[in-house]
Amino acid sequence: MSASEAVAAADTALADPTSARAWRRITLHWTVVVAVLFLLMLLAGLTMRAYQGGYVMGLGPEWFYALLTVHGLGMVGTWYVGAMAGVSYRLARFARPGLGVARFAYLGTAVGVVLLVLSTLLGRFGAGWYFLHPLPFHSGGMWPEWSIGVFFAALGVLGVTWTIWTLDLLRAVARRYSLGGALAWHVIRGKQGPDTPPFVLVATSTLISAIAAFVAAVIMLVLFVAEWLGGQFVNDALLMKNLVFFFGHGLVNITMYLGVALVYDLLPEFSSRKLSVNKLMAWAWNLAILLVLLVYFHHLYMDFMQPRFLQYLGQIGSYLIAIPAAVISIFSVLYVVYGARVRWTLAAMFLFFGVMGWAIGGVQAVIDSTISANFRFHNTLWVPAHFHTYYLLGVVMMVLGTLHHLAGEFAEAPENARLSKVITTLFLIGGYGFILMFALGGAHSVPRRFAAYPQDVAQGIGYARMALPFIAVLAGAVLLYLWDTGRRCAQAFRA
Repeated sequence: MSASEAVAAADTALADPTSARAWRRITLHWTVVVAVLFLLMLLAGLTMRAYQGGYVMGLGPEWFYALLTVHGLGMVGTWYVGAMAGVSYRLARFARPGLGVARFAYLGTAVGVVLLVLSTLLGRFGAGWYFLHPLPFHSGGMWPEWSIGVFFAALGVLGVTWTIWTLDLLRAVARRYSLGGALAWHVIRGKQGPDTPPFVLVATSTLISAIAAFVAAVIMLVLFVAEWLGGQFVNDALLMKNLVFFFGHGLVNITMYLGVALVYDLLPEFSSRKLSVNKLMAWAWNLAILLVLLVYFHHLYMDFMQPRFLQYLGQIGSYLIAIPAAVISIFSVLYVVYGARVRWTLAAMFLFFGVMGWAIGGVQAVIDSTISANFRFHNTLWVPAHFHTYYLLGVVMMVLGTLHHLAGEFAEAPENARLSKVITTLFLIGGYGFILMFALGGAHSVPRRFAAYPQDVAQGIGYARMALPFIAVLAGAVLLYLWDTGRRCAQAFRA
């Protein structure tokens, strides 16, 4: 089904003009929130690298770890809701997701973010985004007891909100296509069925995986709170670590695949070539439902009590996920742009280079997931290098490109082609330069999660300092993007 046919269909959310205006407005609100949160989290990251470089004086290390916690969770949450906002609006062309649920997700996210900020920046909760058991309960006097409860409340509010949002999108898909139709099972079997768009296939498989991650989050939070409330109950540390990474690592990858769904949907609009679901694509994204939930095991290689077959499964799964998730997508994107007439708007450039960043970061991840390399790399700055590559230069670019395009579409505003090229160039130079310092630090065994580097790895100070000019270039690109997108949003709100 083409986009125009979907909009014209009676059972889509954008068919009714009043509903379409409401969906545009909530999407614009999400665009503003994501932009503001991104700038704030970027400033937190800049402060941390300046602290590691010895330029921030007068703050104790507890502030570094509080910033590390809010930066990690804040960035992951920001890009999850940004990707979900884009997916929700684009899905409204094919189905009827609930507008009331979208508004509830907006308010629930706002409450969760406020609680997270209170626990970290006011309460100085600094257990990191991974908050591994039993670290939240043993602060050494660095954070008060109340901040632990507020932190878990933030995760609870966000988890419940996002679970309801995800279930609503799956409900809308199932009503329009059935889950089997959305997952293109008829294509796999070689039978007739609904004309499933690639976007719907990728989004549906990803949202199903998200439900599994959120279920793990519920179990994890119940166990954490049960121990925090006192008594004789004590959790098993290895079980809690598995739950934390099943949820956290899963959410990071799910966010990435939501961005890839937007690439499948939007990039062909700028090209003379379109994508359609074939048997190989259908098999790939159905397999991804399972594989995306298994790859987190490569974070537990050093936990010697973990059953050995799970360690092998972590490496095998990390290798296999590259086939359905990455290889199929990379060739699909190359098919769309290679030798085709492409309108290289900011959105098209960000989507294309976002896939490139995802691919480069994915190669880094595969190296880290190899057991023999993991023992040497995993607790070094190599890991921030790889996840910043596929996040900052992957999903962030995908979501920013989508939101810029939607704001311009709503405002019916022309694009400044020269400004778009400047923003893209600065973003890439600043981003890759900043990440290169992480990679070089990892290659020289500089440990991650250190607020200050001891003499044995003093080269980490130099890499932190060299990263700062690149972060400044990246910040310049972000400010230009925010100005251009903000201008479009203001025009769209007035319209």
